[in-house]
Amino acid sequence: MIDIKNLYYKYEKHTALENINFKINKNEKIALLGSNGSGKSTLLRILAALYFPTKGEYFFNKEKITKKTAKKLRPKIGILFQNPDSMIFNPTVYDELSFSLKEFGFKDIDERVKKVAKEFNLEKFFNKSPINLSGGEKQKVMLASILAYEPEILLLDEPTTAMDPRTTGWFIDFLIELNKTVILATHDLAVAYETSDRAIVLDENHQIIFDGEMEELMKNLDILIKANLIHKHKHKHKRFIHSHYHTHF
Repeated sequence: MIDIKNLYYKYEKHTALENINFKINKNEKIALLGSNGSGKSTLLRILAALYFPTKGEYFFNKEKITKKTAKKLRPKIGILFQNPDSMIFNPTVYDELSFSLKEFGFKDIDERVKKVAKEFNLEKFFNKSPINLSGGEKQKVMLASILAYEPEILLLDEPTTAMDPRTTGWFIDFLIELNKTVILATHDLAVAYETSDRAIVLDENHQIIFDGEMEELMKNLDILIKANLIHKHKHKHKRFIHSHYHTHF
């Protein structure tokens, strides 16, 4: 489905991704793990054809993705950004849910909007401005607006950051049941472990240092430390001071 070969991406003053190689099959659920600044968001934007590699190749269903072929790819991929406010620009929730459907030329827009709104329990917000919703509610609206057009792949960039614990729990259950290819970028090992079978880990040098089963990663202390996904510090239990490793939440 996706094939990334020798991919590099450079901004003006620094490298964001270096020699990235991996393949993704249909209906895989993958956690893209790494600390802040490792290149996770940049990689998602390349997969969504919002950015294009400085060097290397990106194939989707065996077709090379370039600026010329990107338009055909975009209806097949949905990307949810970390900050929902960066995606919201319609006056009402109904308008937000229908926007991509209009852009991609769907005819059954009202039917699709009502269907996805019911699934996400958003009907009560139809006439409200999405700007006035809570962070978790905004993320639900934006996720629903993506799934309304039924993309083949869902890209999620730190989606639980704006969610409260209840919404995070709902989101984890939703992803577990979702029958779709999902790439979840996060530094939250707990969310990654609950929702993903495979992990791709980027280190602080913007390179892949692990690509394998999530269960295997959780046992590999060296990789978790190298990727800055766990840390060690001293802390106090009543009168006893000791140190051990902690995951990043």
